[in-house]
Amino acid sequence: MHTPSSSRRLFMVSALLFTLQVQAQPVQQQPFRLGIAPHTSARVILEMYQPLRLHLEKALGVPVEVVTAPDFTEFAQRLMHQDYDLAVTTGHQARLAQLDANYTPLLTYSAEFRAVALVAGNGPIRRPEDLKDKPVLGLSPTSLVTLWGQHWLKKNSLSQPLRYVSASDSVVHLVLEGQAAAGFTSMANYQSLPRDLQAQLRFLVISEPMAGRVYVLNRQQLARKPALEAALQSFAQSEAGKTYFARYKLDGYRALKPKELDAMDPYASEVRATLK
Repeated sequence: MHTPSSSRRLFMVSALLFTLQVQAQPVQQQPFRLGIAPHTSARVILEMYQPLRLHLEKALGVPVEVVTAPDFTEFAQRLMHQDYDLAVTTGHQARLAQLDANYTPLLTYSAEFRAVALVAGNGPIRRPEDLKDKPVLGLSPTSLVTLWGQHWLKKNSLSQPLRYVSASDSVVHLVLEGQAAAGFTSMANYQSLPRDLQAQLRFLVISEPMAGRVYVLNRQQLARKPALEAALQSFAQSEAGKTYFARYKLDGYRALKPKELDAMDPYASEVRATLK
């Protein structure tokens, strides 16, 4: 029969054993969240950024997950809510994140970023005025290529509202199927299309160069900034990185030019207004 003192000893031993078991279990590390703006389908984004994910995971010594959002507006909202540790998004959202959410811009791609209006190569649309009263597609109200496209339409006295779709490959298919007269996307996304699709399309207009996809770092991750910058540069020099840049026509990384993101202020303001 146990005495009160022996029961207390048994309880203390059991509690100690439980504590030791808990301490012996590995601590689950929170994954480092790499947020990618939804410039194409989630499936393509996951495939595209898999080499970088693996490289960062090894370099940082923590699990890394690639995440995106259903559209650019939702991505911007999550960016403002600090949902991403490192985000890759077009210059206007990067500028907004810098101004309104204290993200730190790190670098961008060397390849020029341009918006384009795509039409069917064998279709009737040859000049801006041919679009009058015809359906035109954009990616979302806060996408840079969409905002640029809306300005271009207004400049050409065209006032029809845009229809929004979730991914650039959807824009292309809808244009080729005749469900829209034109669609706005980026030159980079056009260049990522299969050659047979590229051959069926034609540029109605190509924009001037703009600040393209920019890497911005969450303020809560500033301690990792030196390690991240080193990891990105080592990725650029790796075989996986060189293959990645060649496949997606990105030409490597480069530093942002002085005041390069400042030029995005008008577009950043439009996103800010949409999010309110």
